[in-house]
Amino acid sequence: MATSEHAGSDDGNWNVAKSLFHSAGRREFLTRAGAAGLGLLASRLPLGAQAPDLWTEAATILRRIAAPVFPNRTFDITRYGAAPDKDATTAIRAAIDACHAAGGGRVVVPKGRFETGAIALRSNVNLVIVDGATLAFSRDPSAYLPLVLTRFEGVEMMNYSPFIYAFEQQNIGISGGGTLDGQADAGHWWVWRERQLGPNGDRARLMDMATRGVPVAQRVFGAGHFLRPVFVQPYRCQNVLIEGVSVVNSPMWELNPVLCQNVTVRGVTVRSHGPNNDGCDPESCRDVLIERCQFDTGDDCIALKSGRNADGRRVNTPIENVIIRDCEMKDGHGGVVIGSEISGGARNIFAEHCRMDSPQLDRVLRFKTNAERGGVIERVAIRDITVGQVAEAIVAADFYYEEGDTGAFTPVLRDVEVRRVTSRKSQYAFLLKGYDRSPISNVRVSDCTFDGVERDDILQAVRNVVFDNVRVNGVVKNLTR
Repeated sequence: MATSEHAGSDDGNWNVAKSLFHSAGRREFLTRAGAAGLGLLASRLPLGAQAPDLWTEAATILRRIAAPVFPNRTFDITRYGAAPDKDATTAIRAAIDACHAAGGGRVVVPKGRFETGAIALRSNVNLVIVDGATLAFSRDPSAYLPLVLTRFEGVEMMNYSPFIYAFEQQNIGISGGGTLDGQADAGHWWVWRERQLGPNGDRARLMDMATRGVPVAQRVFGAGHFLRPVFVQPYRCQNVLIEGVSVVNSPMWELNPVLCQNVTVRGVTVRSHGPNNDGCDPESCRDVLIERCQFDTGDDCIALKSGRNADGRRVNTPIENVIIRDCEMKDGHGGVVIGSEISGGARNIFAEHCRMDSPQLDRVLRFKTNAERGGVIERVAIRDITVGQVAEAIVAADFYYEEGDTGAFTPVLRDVEVRRVTSRKSQYAFLLKGYDRSPISNVRVSDCTFDGVERDDILQAVRNVVFDNVRVNGVVKNLTR
């Protein structure tokens, strides 16, 4: 099997990094070598040696992230013909166009329930859904035409527009205390999942197109097909804010910025238990802050992605520089998840001060990939996480997810740090399954307490593991191997 293209470390680079670290000192090393040098050094340190602090990079990332600020102009959609309980699509589009033409400002949805089809945001426009307002999105697929460039499960295609979409815009926002209601249920949108599956289903057709290198413009779906649109998707945008709103009843993934830079998701509440109802899925984005959000979902709460298989490798853009803090996770397959569409890689991922607790929450930190996806995942750190109970594991990593070990793109997972995590109940503390030819490496766990653990850890193909002051069911468990 071939290894991922970024998996190896050049010995010459390693020698330079090692020399710089020892001669110049840690602070100078971080300044001159940067994050890439930090990861290289951490991956090659002797077992048990003190690695550089990954959180130093988190502080640097935070200084770069800033939410956009919008001009003090207000465009109320009722001035453009919107009325409660009627189709406001045309009025919302007119208000956005007027706001954009004026140089930007706030497009306001006032109190009441307003129905709409697809919304396309434009630069310098903040869509404000005030407290007491609801935007209810049409169940008619034709309301999401014309087709747009989008991603479905990490593969580019032409499909129905996401409910709220922006393409190559700058300084855009969705804010306020109101509600975005996708109106999806077992009879609307969610039923499409079963129709898309199977060897002749739309999902398989799209994946086959990507494998064969069919140009994206020719991957045309939409009418007569069953690939569900996501709820909110800024695509190739800069300076994005999603703040304060509640998101319910989504067809599929809820918040899905793709190939964006400088993204802030703050104070959002997501409640949606349909199939593939991930809460927040930044995909191939750079510099992302997710804070003070609540997730209660039918799939992963937060899932970080970078494209799937051949198409992810074609675009070749990682998800990187992500800060997650002060969030609450209830139901879901995982609290903080990396994968499974991770072919472009992931690096510099940080989560802190989060609370997770539900018998229907499976894992706290989860990595999922395989030899079809590949990708390099590195420099992932969590700290100060408080867990009531989860159904499976505190940290789970699975190189055998879905297709397993059937492809030619060996995944890499290295430099994972877990600090000051406490939990009251789980089946496992750690459930890690790598490949013998590509072990999960450099896992450092310190000052953690895991109670109510039902089974011993599984550490399959894992090397350079350090447990320091880790207490499991009341017993101190120190480990260096």
